[in-house]
Amino acid sequence: MKKKKLLAIATTLTAASVVLSGCVQRTSSGKPYGFVYDHMAVPTQHFLVWLSNLMGGSLGWAIILLTFVVRLILMPVMLKQSRNATIQQEKISHLKPLMDDIAKRQQAAQTDAEKMAISQELMSLYRDNGISMTGGIGCLPILIQMPIFAALYAAIQYSPELSKSYFYGINLGHSSIILTILSFAAYALQGWLSMLGMPKEQHKQMQMMMFMSPAMITVMTFISPAGLGLYFFVGGVFACIQTLLINAMRPKIKQQIAEELKKNQPEKVVLPKKPAPSKADVAKKHAKANRNAGKQRKRK
Repeated sequence: MKKKKLLAIATTLTAASVVLSGCVQRTSSGKPYGFVYDHMAVPTQHFLVWLSNLMGGSLGWAIILLTFVVRLILMPVMLKQSRNATIQQEKISHLKPLMDDIAKRQQAAQTDAEKMAISQELMSLYRDNGISMTGGIGCLPILIQMPIFAALYAAIQYSPELSKSYFYGINLGHSSIILTILSFAAYALQGWLSMLGMPKEQHKQMQMMMFMSPAMITVMTFISPAGLGLYFFVGGVFACIQTLLINAMRPKIKQQIAEELKKNQPEKVVLPKKPAPSKADVAKKHAKANRNAGKQRKRK
C-alpha cells in the first residue's frame, strides 16, 4: 500500500510537471505563445519585476518572497494533511498487534471463504478505527503548486530580464549545481526530521519516501532554471518547519489516539471452527481409500 501511494504521488507530480511546463508553444520566429505563457508566465514576469523593484532590483529575493507567500497560504492545508497522516501512523502503531495476527491467520487460511472472512476483518478494523487506506496523505498541495511551477518555469525560461538575472553569482536562467545540492539537503533534512517522530515499527516502510522525495526534487532542480531551483530550496526549508511543527504536536496526538482506542477497544473476530467429521464420514473415507488401493493392486 505504501509503495502504491508513493508511486501515485510520483506519477502525479511527473505528469503534471510535464504537461504544464510543456504547454508553451513557439511561432516560427521563436516567439512563445499559448495559454500558459499568455495567462500565467507573462503576469508572473510582471509581478516578479514589480517585486524586485521593491527589493532593490533583486529578482532572486522576489522569487523567495513569492515562495514565502505561496507556502504561507498553503501551510494550513499542508499542516492539516500532515496531521491526518500522523494520526493514521499512530493508529496503525497501536493496532499493529491485531494487524500482525490478521496477517498470520491470512497466511494460514486454507479456503477462499476463510481468506475472504479475514480480509473483511481487516477492512472492518480499518473502518471502525477510522484508518484510511491511503494513509491520510493526498496530492492536493502538489497539485495546487503545479500552476505556480508552470508559471515560474515559463516566466524564467522566456523572460530576457529573468533569464539574465543573477542572485549571489547564480544565473537564474540556467541550472545551478549549488541550488541542486541545497534543495537535496533541505528535503533530505525534512525526511530525517519526519522519521524522528514516527513510530519505530514504521521506519522501514517510510525509508523509501525519505529517499524518493529528495531524489525527485534533486532531478527537477538540476534540469530546471536556477530561479525555479530557488523556489524548490525555499519550499524545502518550509517543509522542514512544517515537520518540526508536526513533531511538536505528535505527543498530544499520540495521547488522544491512545485514549480513543482505549474507550473503543477493537475486538478480534474469531472464525467458526470446522465441525469434526462424524464416524460415518470417517468410515466412508476409509472405504474409499481401500477401494482405490485395491484397484491399484489389480493394475499391477
